Amino acid sequence: MLLAARRKIVSGLAHAGPHPCTSLPNTFLGRPCRCVRTGVRLIGNGAHRVTRPTCSFAVAIGLLCVAFLGLPSSGFTAAPKKPAARTVIREENAKAGALDWQLTRVRVDKNEFRSPLIEGYCSRQSVKAGESLEVMVSTDPPRAFNLEIFRMGYYGGRGARLMQQLGPFNGKTQPTPTPAAKNLHECAWESATRLTIPKDWVSGVYLGRLTTVPNAANEPYWQSYVVFIVRDDRPADILFQCSDNTWQAYNRWPNDFSVYTDPKGGQGPWADVSFDRPYGRESQFTGVVNDPLTVGSGEFLPLEFPLAYWLEEHGYDVTYCANSDLLTPDRGLKCKAFISVGHDEYWDLRQFRSVERMRDAGVNLLFLSGNAVCWVTPLRAGADGRENRIMFRGGPYGATNDYAVERERDHGPFPERGPDEGFLMGVRNIEPVNGGGDWTIVKPGHWIFAGTGVKAGDRIPGLIGWEYHGDPAAIPGLEIVGAGTAWVGGDRPQKWAATIYPGPKGNFVFNASTIFWAQGLSSPPGHTLPWSHWSRPHGPDPRVQRITANLLDRAIGVRNLESKGDAR
Repeated sequence: MLLAARRKIVSGLAHAGPHPCTSLPNTFLGRPCRCVRTGVRLIGNGAHRVTRPTCSFAVAIGLLCVAFLGLPSSGFTAAPKKPAARTVIREENAKAGALDWQLTRVRVDKNEFRSPLIEGYCSRQSVKAGESLEVMVSTDPPRAFNLEIFRMGYYGGRGARLMQQLGPFNGKTQPTPTPAAKNLHECAWESATRLTIPKDWVSGVYLGRLTTVPNAANEPYWQSYVVFIVRDDRPADILFQCSDNTWQAYNRWPNDFSVYTDPKGGQGPWADVSFDRPYGRESQFTGVVNDPLTVGSGEFLPLEFPLAYWLEEHGYDVTYCANSDLLTPDRGLKCKAFISVGHDEYWDLRQFRSVERMRDAGVNLLFLSGNAVCWVTPLRAGADGRENRIMFRGGPYGATNDYAVERERDHGPFPERGPDEGFLMGVRNIEPVNGGGDWTIVKPGHWIFAGTGVKAGDRIPGLIGWEYHGDPAAIPGLEIVGAGTAWVGGDRPQKWAATIYPGPKGNFVFNASTIFWAQGLSSPPGHTLPWSHWSRPHGPDPRVQRITANLLDRAIGVRNLESKGDAR
């Protein structure tokens, strides 16, 4: 009866009248109101639904509901759900967050990629609790330094939790490697410290903040990051795959050396890159995002952290992995949903086959990414035998599609050719694949749009970019839910499409068709919005939040109490 009472009162909150943000202080239950001021109503858990305006009387009734019926008071969660069970992620994020985890003083050298004052890397992309990794650090000039380890999450809006403080260590200047065959820059630095992951560290993305210790009062300190992933083997609702192969493909450390900068050409198989080197500044800092927090952290903070922050804010049962952790499907088969996020361009063929098997076994796939599964990326061991430390651009995905044939003709020969990625993702990489535009709704009656109030032709400004997908595959049951124009270089049109299709066991595969999808979910502390091709996303948007929640709730088996208009 209590649940029925909640639903009846919540469903009656909206009627004609001024929007609450224009008639009451801009707060709800003591929290800043996050709604936009056009047709948004507050539903029982503090969530927002796009509809007709809500008057202050209705809001007052809603407050009484919270007080007397125990309606939850969290921020936007898309729709009321069953009472939240205690999960690893909820318990972790109930702990105190850190006030100071960002980089404050960052300096790159005259070539603008590396930070020789202090820089480092880790010996493994990912590690389990109980296992160890080495942290290699160089300081030039030699300086003592401290290392603070943070887990990235929500933590009451602070974005990170301090896990461990280490040091001071005696820093030394370590050598820049001599280029090997295929311009490989593989460091063999001495370890500064061995970090054994405590048993109680929860799966997530971890940043190690390196800070020099000045020799004198008139000398400043300098900082950069190292990054690693803690993974686990537990069954979980959501598997968040970090796009670290792509971080490394674009990494230009030490001085403009990536898979894009070989003298033989920027799109061929000519260059090898190693994970045994620091991450330099975000490689496209003049063309995508100029974010000083990327020094040492890859592309995680600008392109992926807004998704992780939002998932953990709302208590989703999420676990994390690196690209190389899916060379077999075992990890993914323990989860209900798999997420590809941000800029996920470089996939080993074994990874592709793993995700195919996951789909065929009933795992839901969410490609909240753009330009994903573009290049076959063979991984191999480094010089000392550690697995999966060197990669290169082995060849295009796309089978015999025109763009794959053209890439072979223009940039090959390649040793690899991948299958048609469209039959995995729903849509394909196209040429050109970059530009900026609005994410336009074309099928508003579909269940992914339940509760958004969108109409055909509604646009989410700037959400397409800087790379996307198009050319939907001929898959039975595939539906185009979004489509429109991206503007290459600001004025040259290219078509993109977002799709969803049914999997073989009642699951689904959704493709958002944009690197920028996560920008519509949250804006964590220190976040810098990207800007490319004269177009930019606007940040958190209740429609993107609701669409994502609808997808995840369907994937993990949660039925929204107010999911009206469900096309299924």
